[in-house]
Amino acid sequence: MSTATRTDTQSPAPHIADSHDLIRVHGARVNNLKDVSIEIPKRRLTVFTGVSGSGKSSLVFGTIAAESQRLINETYSAFVQGFMPTLGRPEVDVLDGLTTAIIVDQQRMGADPRSTVGTATDANAMLRILFSRLAVPHIGSPKAFAFNVPSVRASGAITIDRGAGSKAVKKTFSVTGGMCPRCEGRGTVSDIELTQLYDDGKSLNEGALTIPGYSMDGWYGRIFGGCGFFDPDKPIREFTKKELHDLLHKEPTKIKVEGINLTYEGLIPKIQKSMLSKDIDALQPHIRAFVERAMTFTTCPECDGTRLSEAARSSRIGGISIADACAMQISDLAAWVRGLDEPSVAPLLATLRQTLDSFVEIGLGYLSLDRPSGTLSGGEAQRVKMIRHLGSSLTDTTYVFDEPTTGLHPHDIQRMNNLLLRLRDKGNTVLVVEHKPETISIADHVVDLGPGAGAAGGTVCFEGTVEGLRAGGTVTGRHFDDRASLKETVRTPTGALEIRGATSHNLRDVDVDVPLGVLVVVTGVAGSGKSSLVHGSLRQQPGADGEGVVSIDQGAIRGSRRSNPATYTGLLDPIRKAFAKANGVKPALFSANSEGACPSCNGAGVLYTDLAMMAGVATTCEECEGKRFQAAVLDYHLGGRDISEVLAMSVTEAEEFFAEGEAKIPAAHKILTRLADVGLGYLTIGQPLTTLSGGERQRLKLATHMAEKGGVYVLDEPTTGLHLADVEQLLGLLDRLVDSGKSVIVVEHHQAVMAHADWIIDLGPGAGHDGGRIVFEGTPSDLVAARSTLTGEHLAAYVGT
Repeated sequence: MSTATRTDTQSPAPHIADSHDLIRVHGARVNNLKDVSIEIPKRRLTVFTGVSGSGKSSLVFGTIAAESQRLINETYSAFVQGFMPTLGRPEVDVLDGLTTAIIVDQQRMGADPRSTVGTATDANAMLRILFSRLAVPHIGSPKAFAFNVPSVRASGAITIDRGAGSKAVKKTFSVTGGMCPRCEGRGTVSDIELTQLYDDGKSLNEGALTIPGYSMDGWYGRIFGGCGFFDPDKPIREFTKKELHDLLHKEPTKIKVEGINLTYEGLIPKIQKSMLSKDIDALQPHIRAFVERAMTFTTCPECDGTRLSEAARSSRIGGISIADACAMQISDLAAWVRGLDEPSVAPLLATLRQTLDSFVEIGLGYLSLDRPSGTLSGGEAQRVKMIRHLGSSLTDTTYVFDEPTTGLHPHDIQRMNNLLLRLRDKGNTVLVVEHKPETISIADHVVDLGPGAGAAGGTVCFEGTVEGLRAGGTVTGRHFDDRASLKETVRTPTGALEIRGATSHNLRDVDVDVPLGVLVVVTGVAGSGKSSLVHGSLRQQPGADGEGVVSIDQGAIRGSRRSNPATYTGLLDPIRKAFAKANGVKPALFSANSEGACPSCNGAGVLYTDLAMMAGVATTCEECEGKRFQAAVLDYHLGGRDISEVLAMSVTEAEEFFAEGEAKIPAAHKILTRLADVGLGYLTIGQPLTTLSGGERQRLKLATHMAEKGGVYVLDEPTTGLHLADVEQLLGLLDRLVDSGKSVIVVEHHQAVMAHADWIIDLGPGAGHDGGRIVFEGTPSDLVAARSTLTGEHLAAYVGT
């Protein structure tokens, strides 16, 4: 057998396949992009930057990643595509050189009560197989350890057709699941406080029911009066046992009232369906307040919050049950798994070890697998999604990240940068939307969008190296080396909120006095207990002046494509009333969701055509030309403008328009001033909420909450999604809030906000069970001088002392 030897010494001519080393985008017009044309190098780390709302996400997610996903979906059969999300082709002339895109975004993970970190990352699935093979006593298949699978049994006869005849066979069927039967795998049981449903000293006709909407004047009164199950004139405390059961628990029963066929159902199943089964944040405020009063959630007494059946908890490997394993901190669980040596499950153990080590490597070793996924922050959720890609052998793919440093302490950002570089060095194209200079500085290629936000953005201001960006005159280039200086003088507190013995999550019996009337920053590495302290302990305190705590978190804004800043902030109400008063007609005419809506498109402005497995087509409504209102409504004017022209204004234009003259509306002007204060002056007030970026949504929420009567404002990482230039404006806003007599408490990692604080509370020293303690309390200058904590070291380096 001979081996071929090469005799030519010349290097071969470059292969044509190696010439495709660019992703080419020409004429992108998604959202606010203005015919953007760029070329992105493959197998390099490219960072997209620019002020919030400049078009970064539209270019990276809405154009490049969306088209890549659409092309992959088209490789499946039409039958399979029918089950997949339908994606339209982005508005772009040419998209060339695309590779398979893996998107790692900041969308919160499903907040389903049965979704945990373990179920979201496949770690639970591997643990269940492990326990079903090795645990003693053996209780069954992996399903026996799953808290989402109930135990079921069934028996009966089945008919089998054989040849000319058929034969009946008796079969028994059973599945052993791991779900706790009491709490149905939720870990908590909910009880209804009956005293919140009715006043038992009154009769129904005297208004005993205190449930919102359940008055005796309407249909409910007719049903309760005509059902015949109890006397509506008798006080509830005098009801017999059967009458009380019929009022509260009776199963759906057909009845006839005043000649009309109806279904009667007990109060508790009825309100469970109508109120308690819904997401509490989506309820109207008065119903939400009732639900919070009437519902009490307690740890399930049967499974002690583990969600698992007794059998699943009794089966153990070396004294550890699957409930114990899921409750361990992941870094400890990884050590326990490494100690298992069982050749029969060696491949499973290797994969499980790799998954758990990825958690630790990415900085999430402080989580536990039983942590509900809905409680993770945006940054934590994004890093959990990264886990499955870290050990992947795929190369030549495009990884798309949306601000991967969100929620990370400066100490943790270096670790994230190393991960991004590792993905690139395996031969992948890495595209990152980012604001932090620490991550922009490691880029091979930078694309800066702007120059402004919204309509003032959407163009490429700079393309090239980090050095070129520094030297360039763009907003990002000018602010790239900005460093906030420490305050020379700090404000004096007007009082203090006392927190004593805080123990939620990993807090270790924390006692702390949070000063009032000043700007307080709570900081510390990711997982040190900041959110537990602020949201778990602080929100339960009354404000300094007896007013409540207004908490603005990073939860998503709920709203359909019919929602816009005008409807979300309540701005449309005074505008509608002013239009109605000026023209002597009903306010409902000036709502595109009510009587004034164009009948052809129902006020949507566009007509949607569903094309089954292909992307639906949206065409501008011909009758209203996308204005959303009936032609007759547009004949009514206020200050020379019709309602569609008002909704097309930017916040800044509308603020001037409603400030004086015929169109002067103080209530509307006040809301618009708040929107301008948070840096949203460029937003169109009628722009659908679905088109806003993450930073814009959080600032919209901040502007809305600023109207609430609160003595203490709690903000959760308000710099998320903000450009370096926008951070200055945010600091000015926080100062104005404090100067107006409010107390502002900010959970934050951004050094500019720390330097600007009057008082810093630093938690740590590490994450998970290595954290949960106060490691520093004092002014920023004291923290820098002491350099006793990780935060102190990074802040000292940042301010250059």
